[in-house]
Amino acid sequence: MREELKEVIRFWKAKGVKGFRFDVVNLISKPHVFEDDDKGDGRRFYTDGPRVHEYLQELVRDTGIEDMVTVGEMSSTTLDNCIRYSRPKDRELSMCFNFHHLKVDYRDGDKWKLMEPDMMRLKQLFMEWQEGMERENGWNAVFWCNHDQPRAISRFGDDGQYWKESAKMLATVIHMFRGTPYVYQGEELGMTNPYYGDISQYRDVESINYYRILTEQGITGEEALKVLAARSRDNGRTPMQWDGSRYAGFSQGEPWIGIPDNHSYINAQAEAGDSGSILNYYKRLIALRKEYKVISEGEIEFIYREHPQVLAYRRTYQGQELVVLANMKASEADLGERLDLEGYRLLIGNCTGEERGQVLKRLKPYECRVYMRTM
Repeated sequence: MREELKEVIRFWKAKGVKGFRFDVVNLISKPHVFEDDDKGDGRRFYTDGPRVHEYLQELVRDTGIEDMVTVGEMSSTTLDNCIRYSRPKDRELSMCFNFHHLKVDYRDGDKWKLMEPDMMRLKQLFMEWQEGMERENGWNAVFWCNHDQPRAISRFGDDGQYWKESAKMLATVIHMFRGTPYVYQGEELGMTNPYYGDISQYRDVESINYYRILTEQGITGEEALKVLAARSRDNGRTPMQWDGSRYAGFSQGEPWIGIPDNHSYINAQAEAGDSGSILNYYKRLIALRKEYKVISEGEIEFIYREHPQVLAYRRTYQGQELVVLANMKASEADLGERLDLEGYRLLIGNCTGEERGQVLKRLKPYECRVYMRTM
């Protein structure tokens, strides 16, 4: 099997492919003896297995992809293993996806039980992974959305009153992190969950099966639809919203799955010409990362570590310093002690109409600010 996978990589290399994403690649090393698991679902027996690092090094060495961009999707992994998967001296992968931060709204660890996101737990995970990977020279792939996840704006932000502010805040948090930021299709427009009202609108087999399971467990169809509206993988699989036409400019015919009604204003065409749009904000974030090495290569240190709703950190690199402040909730955030910003300039933010002098005391709902100075 390992030799066959190498042939697949060589095939695509010959066609000019310059990078690879490896799906759940930390599951490729299985135990020699399959035991019963009396403590869980058996995952501990095949996750980050005993020869996984050996196999990855072999794969990279024998296919000559060491200098390519390679990202591994890591299921139920650990920080220590992701350091080894991604640090250059081990010659395995360029970077890793992990999903711990996308389980902070699972009640009792169950994807199908709803709760508000635990923002302190989210902060703790970001601090653990950002600082831990830096200490050992590992590299994160940082993200909010993918094809298996609900839309981040509907999950961790506010896709109603604070749609634009929270979308920009979430983008800022990821793009100023240490690691490589990923933008999933439509995230740069602020695309939301579709909020389907009938089970017939869903296509994902997992969602259809869990609708049946949930109703068999005794909850109403309406309650089950509310769970799917928040959790279904179909939330991230609706067609890209190019314009405000009937099928969002995705196709001339009806697509396989319904398009959110808000595509009339959440679309690439409408946002391209709006200087204050989410799309143009993403363009600025990407341009800043290319312009300033403090963003792409700097060290990271978290501040306001105990604040219940503010995620904040510093980045430093060769005489440059960045301060990132993000209010993760829909209420105003008091910073407590005033933050002295003498000598800093506001680099980007989602409420940039007001500079507010050199001292910052509070943040508006979902407000984010990035300050920079030369030390």
